[in-house]
Amino acid sequence: MIALGSDHAGFHLKEEIKRHLEKRGIEYKDFGSYSDARANYAEYAEKVANAVVSGECERGILVCGTGIGISIAANKVNGIRAVACSDCYSAIMSRRHNDTNVLALGGRVVGMGLATTIVDAWLNEEFEGGRHKERIDYIKDIEKRNTN
Repeated sequence: MIALGSDHAGFHLKEEIKRHLEKRGIEYKDFGSYSDARANYAEYAEKVANAVVSGECERGILVCGTGIGISIAANKVNGIRAVACSDCYSAIMSRRHNDTNVLALGGRVVGMGLATTIVDAWLNEEFEGGRHKERIDYIKDIEKRNTN
């Protein structure tokens, strides 16, 4: 299951992503926002990130105006490796080499067609492991050393 979240600037793109996931037969849980009324992206980033680290959802997709703020907020949750993407190559490589578990998109940056293509590329890609696993393990150690 995929966790979804957005602020007001990402609401319409999130709705398109929901329709796209439904067409692909992929289950999702929408954590909000539920309209294009002003909303705090950090709130939805935290909800989606917590759903991913708890195991409630396998991965998450977040949308704000640029994808940047919402990815920064999600990355504050230990265990989250969120990436803001606006191209397929970065989405693919973020999965292969960084085992990203949250994808962030910019509703004001990418069009709906490109966004769904990025989502597909990210969802279809697997983590390569090997030398990349050593780096992910090091990142996890950084989190442990810097947790209050």
